[in-house]
Amino acid sequence: MAAGLSPRPCSQGRHHQAGSMSEGCLSPRTCRRLLRGQAGVLPVPPPSGVAIFISSVVSDMDAEREFLQRNAYPELQTFCQKLGLQFEVTDLRWGLPSLQATAHLTPELCLEELERCQRTSVGPAYVALLGNQYGPRAVPLQMEEKEWNMVRSQLAASPRNMELLAQGFWMDENAIPPSYVLHVPGAGQPREPEDTTLASVLRSGAQEAWRLGLLTQGQWLRHQWSVIEWELEQGLRGPGATVFVRDIHDLPKHLLDDCALPMADRLPDGCPDTAAQALLGSLKGRLTQEHPGVLHTHHLPWSRDLGTPKSKAHGRYLKELSEQFVAKTTHQVLQHFRELQPAPELLWLFQEIRHHLRQGAEATRIFCGRQGLLARLGEQLRCDDSRPHPPLVLCGPPGVGKTTLMCKLAQEMAGLLRPHTVTVLRLLGTSLQSRDARGLLGSLCLQVCLAFGLPPPPAQVLATHARSGPFFHALLHAISRRRFESLVLLLDDLDSVCGTRLPGLPLQCPPGVHLILSACSGQGGFLETLRETLRDPDAYWEVQPLSGDQGLELLRLLLADARRTLRPEQTDLVRVSCLEGGHPGHLRLAFEEARTWASFTTPAPLAATPEGATHQFCARLEQTHGQLLVAHVLGYLVCSRYGLSEAELKDVLSLDDELLQAVYQDWTLPSQELLRFPPLLWVRLRRDLGRCLARRPGDGCTLLAIAPRQLAQVICQRYLSGPERAKRHSILADFFSGTWSQGTKKLISLPLVGKPLNLDRKVAPQPLWFSDTVANLRKLSELPWHLLHAGRLEELRQEVLGNLSWISCRAISGGIESLLDDFALCAPVLDSAEADLVRGALRLCRPTVEFRGIERSILYTELLGRLQFFASSHPALVGRLCEQAQSWLRACPHPVLVPLAGFLPPPGGPLQATLTGCHQGITAMTWSEEKLLVVGTQEGIVVVWDVEEEQLLHFLTGHSGAVRCLRVFAGGTRALSASSDCSLRLWDLRSGRQEFCITMDAEGSLPHVPGPRSWNLHVDEASGVVYAAMGSKISAWKPQSTEPVFCAVGDAADPWLCTALLAGQAGLLAVSRGGVVRLWHSATGSPQGEQRMSSVGADGVPTCAVSGQRQGLVVIGFSDGSVCLVSITGDRLLEKVPEAVGCLALSEDESLLAAGFGSRMRLLLADAQAFQRFGAAELQHEAAVESAVFGPENNLLVTASRDARVQVWSVSEQGSLLAILDGTGSLLARGGTLVAAASPEAATFTVWDLRRVPRARASATFLDRTGLTAVSHQGAYLYYPRVGDKRKLTVWDVAAGEEQGFLDVSSEVRCVEVAEQAQLLLAGLASGVVLLFPLKSRQDVVCVPPPEARRAVTCLSLDKRETRLAVAYDNLVQVLDVGPGDPCPVVEGPTYTFYTQLPESITCVAMLGDHRVLYGMSRGEIFLYECASARVCALEAHGARVTCLHVSHGEQLAVSGAEDALLCLWDLQACRCTAEMGYMAAPSRSGVLSACFSQNDKYVYAGLKDGSVIVCSTLDGSLLTVQFVHAPVNRIVPTRDGFVAPTRSGYVLRECFQPSASSPSLQPDPLRSFKKAVWVVRATQRRALARTAQIPGDLASHSARGHGARSNKRSQVCVLV
Repeated sequence: MAAGLSPRPCSQGRHHQAGSMSEGCLSPRTCRRLLRGQAGVLPVPPPSGVAIFISSVVSDMDAEREFLQRNAYPELQTFCQKLGLQFEVTDLRWGLPSLQATAHLTPELCLEELERCQRTSVGPAYVALLGNQYGPRAVPLQMEEKEWNMVRSQLAASPRNMELLAQGFWMDENAIPPSYVLHVPGAGQPREPEDTTLASVLRSGAQEAWRLGLLTQGQWLRHQWSVIEWELEQGLRGPGATVFVRDIHDLPKHLLDDCALPMADRLPDGCPDTAAQALLGSLKGRLTQEHPGVLHTHHLPWSRDLGTPKSKAHGRYLKELSEQFVAKTTHQVLQHFRELQPAPELLWLFQEIRHHLRQGAEATRIFCGRQGLLARLGEQLRCDDSRPHPPLVLCGPPGVGKTTLMCKLAQEMAGLLRPHTVTVLRLLGTSLQSRDARGLLGSLCLQVCLAFGLPPPPAQVLATHARSGPFFHALLHAISRRRFESLVLLLDDLDSVCGTRLPGLPLQCPPGVHLILSACSGQGGFLETLRETLRDPDAYWEVQPLSGDQGLELLRLLLADARRTLRPEQTDLVRVSCLEGGHPGHLRLAFEEARTWASFTTPAPLAATPEGATHQFCARLEQTHGQLLVAHVLGYLVCSRYGLSEAELKDVLSLDDELLQAVYQDWTLPSQELLRFPPLLWVRLRRDLGRCLARRPGDGCTLLAIAPRQLAQVICQRYLSGPERAKRHSILADFFSGTWSQGTKKLISLPLVGKPLNLDRKVAPQPLWFSDTVANLRKLSELPWHLLHAGRLEELRQEVLGNLSWISCRAISGGIESLLDDFALCAPVLDSAEADLVRGALRLCRPTVEFRGIERSILYTELLGRLQFFASSHPALVGRLCEQAQSWLRACPHPVLVPLAGFLPPPGGPLQATLTGCHQGITAMTWSEEKLLVVGTQEGIVVVWDVEEEQLLHFLTGHSGAVRCLRVFAGGTRALSASSDCSLRLWDLRSGRQEFCITMDAEGSLPHVPGPRSWNLHVDEASGVVYAAMGSKISAWKPQSTEPVFCAVGDAADPWLCTALLAGQAGLLAVSRGGVVRLWHSATGSPQGEQRMSSVGADGVPTCAVSGQRQGLVVIGFSDGSVCLVSITGDRLLEKVPEAVGCLALSEDESLLAAGFGSRMRLLLADAQAFQRFGAAELQHEAAVESAVFGPENNLLVTASRDARVQVWSVSEQGSLLAILDGTGSLLARGGTLVAAASPEAATFTVWDLRRVPRARASATFLDRTGLTAVSHQGAYLYYPRVGDKRKLTVWDVAAGEEQGFLDVSSEVRCVEVAEQAQLLLAGLASGVVLLFPLKSRQDVVCVPPPEARRAVTCLSLDKRETRLAVAYDNLVQVLDVGPGDPCPVVEGPTYTFYTQLPESITCVAMLGDHRVLYGMSRGEIFLYECASARVCALEAHGARVTCLHVSHGEQLAVSGAEDALLCLWDLQACRCTAEMGYMAAPSRSGVLSACFSQNDKYVYAGLKDGSVIVCSTLDGSLLTVQFVHAPVNRIVPTRDGFVAPTRSGYVLRECFQPSASSPSLQPDPLRSFKKAVWVVRATQRRALARTAQIPGDLASHSARGHGARSNKRSQVCVLV
């Protein structure tokens, strides 16, 4: 308090702030104002912790304060942490002897700290411990001249008093108004006696002046009251105050008997201070009368050993005091915490907006100069408002005033641009949401949507940068089209977020949208990178230093705001040192120094440079507070990752032995059990740091950080050189790891103690989870950073990267991106293969957790599925993580599937990334030479990806129709895109800027029929001409000037379908739909010839084409199966294939040609004349081939088919299949060794590395996608038809990851089964033959002949004892008996044969041991046939094709699945359905593919078409758990405690099912991570089953109607043969 202390309401306390409001109750008007960037009266930020100010007399309540430190504070710390609140106690008297406390504990300092606690605390903010001492009454530090004269006039009669007054107070004319300040003697000079005498003199003078009416009561009380009474006066004005009073019986009497008792105030001569005792009595009486509700009085009997451990009464009192303290505090916290709950859904957004607006208001509170620059910027904004334009970039050196200018722009935007302007301000790096690109774009998208009344972005968009970037671009263009309001985005200090990369921000703004950026000039920063991409020089605005007059005016304003001024000679000193440079940051540092000058001070010269001024500022702090304290405190703040809270910094200082040794060098320890850093020393330093200490919200609390970047650099130079930085990081790592918390004592040697002491530092505990829902965000953010920079790498591996609890906590609380950021931070230093594997697995997990949310079971399953391949080879980190994941899943309280082996694409394999960000499907792709992937989408957007970093670089909008083709040229820096909206656009890939747009007429629009994706655009870089073939037109332009070169128009009825640029022959060749070949000169467009193709018939229509520049030829595929070679001289037929040619691919050296037709691919090898067939076999696929590319060395061919399979073939091995990659579509693009696969139907695409195509190893996939795979030896061996030759059965060794051999069969394999007990392999063939191979001697075989009609075998089934075999054909079933034999089994029969007599086909069959057969039909019917009696029972039918049937091991139950996504449980004795289970409103991809019973028949395992495996209860049909395995499962084989299942992706799924020990009512919803998924069970006895399954009866009835189940009314006759 500069002018004086007087009783008054707390002007800034959160409960007394006039004109403000809490953010928990924002009015709609306030919300709209904040969203539009209008500051006005800003809401008060909600408190984020519990901060309690402890008020007491230094020597009176030492025992009480120590007892609370030992017992009450740790309990309250844990309690608050569970609520997500930080707990902080501010006891300024702790740790200091009485003399030091009296010298530094000024009323101004105490009241400032109390006010901070009241402003930032949830609930309790003030606790007073009032004993039997009133405490010292301090001398005022400053008195205004008028007050001083009034007091002085009453002392004029005493020359001694006048002399004492003149020596104690000197007049400071630099104060406004002029004041007398207490003269502080030099270091080492005694103060207490003089201060006591001076205080007595002042009190007597003030008493007389007040009696005469010359002073106000407030001025008089400044001399009469002690510090504790001032604290009580302010503390009791706010809620959350508590006063504990200690009353000792008959104490005055004993004080008279024994003057040496230390329990009362005493004068310097040792006599009792009766005046202080009278004031204390008056204070207690006033408290009892005015504040009885906050008063807790403890009456103690008199005892001479009172206050010592011998006194039992005193011990009981301390325990009671501690219990009352805890109870009162917890009650107040809970009461106020409930008022904050539930928080509004978007409270975080309004807190973010408020923070930046408040920061902006503070930055511009004193603004000087820049008016001309503001006017020019406003004029530029008005000019750009109606046209596309680049962003505006304000640049300059650090501290030149860019941030202040940006904030002023935000405030003045309505006047500079237009009144209805939405202004969004972000001071980057100053808040949690603005310190990275993801959070920044997410908050921008949400604020802009709400400000313009648009629907908010979905949560999945806000979660990832890949989605928020495209959404942000689309949002800006949507706002631009509204035209009636403007949007201005101001992003300050991009260096703090972007580093050297642009975080997806547009470099071309549409009309009505403005982007203003600021960045520091200098080498290696963001601005340097930005200049390479944004090359418009008019976009950059250099912020110049202030002029000398402007600097002088700014200094005057700053001093006036601080109620200070300078003498002329002092002003000249500042002018000479600072004003000539005009650097505002330098000037503010000079102001911080000059504001301390009194008029009688002769200051030292100021530094002439900003860096020198910063060093001078640090030197002044060292002189006041000591070099060691300043060095360590500032070092901790700079070393922290994002800053430290008040409570954290106090704890860290209490762990710093070097600092504590210096503090307690001459002082006696306040406690023999605990050791804490005296908080008063930090509070004084914090006060002197002033504006250099920034307060930023982050991780649920307010963090302190060094604000000026140049000050942080100087701190590093002065205090963090050599090993000092590692020491600071190590102590911070100790704190955040909780090494010395929870009673763990730390050894220290103190100068005044002869032996080392083991003392408790009472720092906050640091668990990963404070409660089930509250994570320790501060530990998660800071600990990896400090372990890394402290060089504690092994601890980093074990406690962070190799700790699954850490990984899950970090992912759940901060998202998968935060976890990946930690791994990326550590990867360059660790250089660990195991850490790289874990990081790679997390990157591959990202699409799943983004789609389904992050839960432990999901994350652990994903990690196990990808990392278990390496558990044995990398046990230290990967193996340990896998063990932790399995242990957690096995101990999980709800039902869960525990993976026992890897079953997902592992890190280090071919799959590099699965990327998203395109809102619709992908229609075109191409690579640039700089490893950038350019993608065109259905909605007309061109997206540029940095695949290596998995970052979206540019989101290019402009097309209104699907992008049909792309072409990259100019060394990968330019791209052309052609769209179905008849526009052609040229893009600069470095800047993301559109350079020109050419629009064709409707006649020249791109064809929508399937056609050549790559040959509509051509670029001749040598001549600098772009050619575009659209419809019947071929046009050529100069890309630099958009000047047309020529336009060739053909027959509109016969459009050009294939075009090729033959640069070597200077020709442009085109082939029309009707087979006309025309040639033009590529430079002039003059016709060179025309002819009709002779090698293809009239019915052939061009479907695809490739061209070879070396040989000057074009190969074209036709719809009639012709593959023709077209050149300038003519055409010839190269090959004739049976079906229409779907795709062509030419190798880089033009030596190999691949032609795809139907589901096959044929290879052709170039010779001297043309191309000849290469290899006898064709490359067989399961679906139509749609795209193909050759590998970088022509030794690989990559194909993509319609079923989204990407297959890799070895060209050198005559087309042998190397790998089947589950891609996302049928469109391929290769860049070096990377291949991207996409689809027009999918918004995601995958990237594969051909160098990592798996060979023989445990993680290699088996090459079958037919779904016919059979399993033996508990999943050790697999059997499936060989790819490309289904007359062979492949035997796959899962452990070795390689083919062990194959079995020749006489016909195509249609189904495969394994008899595990009998050790038989059964194969049903297309010829109707059934073969039985003994697994022990596969060279032997038993052949079961087909029936007379020689039908193909549909399916096979064995009963549970494997003595009965059912062979199903389309409408015929044969039952055979199987017996043991050596070496081959004995097959007898058929014992029974029956026909279905229905037009539908049998799709699946299940054999029972009593000669009953259960079979399902293609239309959904299910029948149970009793062979012995020739009786058939028609069961209730499915609504679609039956896909699987399985009988329980006791043959009492059966389960059926169908394409209608329903599972049915059947009672085979009663021949009825007991439960019908499925998703309500099932999606199209959730059909059932496979099902089986567990070995104890309690559960049903089922694989669905959407790539998930579910587990249901056979008791009531309830869904127990769901696991997403990313691939369909066509067969499930039960094991003792789970199952084995081969997946369509080529992995073997080994699962252990862990049932729940809790009741069903306590189990979580297994569909909690599936959006809009509801599992419904329908049964015959609906009400009973509804009660069992705990779903409402009406819901069960509704599900029966919704599924449309139908009974089979058709009669059926089975003919027994």
